Amino acid sequence: MKIAFDVSQTGPRKAGCGFYAAALIDGLLAAEPQRHRFTLLTGFGDFFHDPLMAAAFPHRSRGVGYGPRLVSRRQASDFWQNREQVCGLLDRFDLLHANNFWCPPWQVSPRVIYTLYDMSFAEHPEWTSEANRIGCFNGVLQAALNATWFVAISQASRQSFLRHFPHVDPRQVRVIYPASRFEQPGFQVKATAPDAAVCRRGNPFLLSVGTIEPRKNQLFLLDAYNHFRASGGAPLPLVMAGGKGWLMDDFESHRQLSPWSSDIHLLGYVSEAELAWLYSHCLVNLYPSHYEGFGLPVLEGMGMGAPVLCSDRTSLPEIVADAGLLLSPDDVGAWVQALHMISSQPELRERLSRAAVARSKSFSWQRSTEELLHLYDEAGACS
Repeated sequence: MKIAFDVSQTGPRKAGCGFYAAALIDGLLAAEPQRHRFTLLTGFGDFFHDPLMAAAFPHRSRGVGYGPRLVSRRQASDFWQNREQVCGLLDRFDLLHANNFWCPPWQVSPRVIYTLYDMSFAEHPEWTSEANRIGCFNGVLQAALNATWFVAISQASRQSFLRHFPHVDPRQVRVIYPASRFEQPGFQVKATAPDAAVCRRGNPFLLSVGTIEPRKNQLFLLDAYNHFRASGGAPLPLVMAGGKGWLMDDFESHRQLSPWSSDIHLLGYVSEAELAWLYSHCLVNLYPSHYEGFGLPVLEGMGMGAPVLCSDRTSLPEIVADAGLLLSPDDVGAWVQALHMISSQPELRERLSRAAVARSKSFSWQRSTEELLHLYDEAGACS
């Protein structure tokens, strides 16, 4: 089959959605280089646009084709809002796999497979910007009207989507889990310590990975950390890795108000090599998120032996199961108690580390690729 595959979010500063799409296309091309012909859409839709992708050819040597090169957001908007142009591009394909929340707002010739990440924008609009909420909602709504199959990244996301769009046949919504980027076939990275004094000292530290935004609940984590230290907790630094998101302009002022602000380190966006080092060296991986479509930082840390202390909401119990400590993301007392326990009991950390590694092996990109290929075959047989 001829398949158009959206890679628009797979640029150098990609987040969870981009990692999912990038790993899947890597697996598809490695597993079935001759079975299907892929055209990569480095730009897709008028909601998300990365101008650097217009010049990106991520699989130049793999014999794939490429969609239109749209350098500016205006060019992208003009193209993807033009029904005649969009249909003219897509009519040549048998399948279209959309991965960045956007979906054509009309019926198109190829069968549409749409990736569902989460429904947080609909269930908790207070955690995002209005522009992002509208863009995400419009994309999922158009998919609910025009897509034929859906790939959900967790059972929690699948169930949430079906609650909001009960007209969709549940049989058309398949769960295909992500896996760790560090477990991709052929992926190699040499763990490298970030260029920060806290990472050069060789002392144990607490780790939190994720974009600084309301649903990730980092303000709660600051509060729990302050209570932990105030109640006699070990003087462990808190290292936070992740870019700045939205609606968190006051985060730095909250950090500075902490009596232990000098022990709270914001590293910003880190490289894969640096992230691997952080997971491998942290005392515990903390993830108090209110809402996750999947929770890649939890799984990636588990694969490197990081003990997990995380939220018990949405998809996270699916990922962690009994291999970590699951707590309410609103219960400061429970988190403080868990921090005391895990920081003072090396045998508990060792047990959680072993359990985390074992549990992480339940997720693999090879399995995810095979499941997606089966879905492609089913979609092709129905066309």
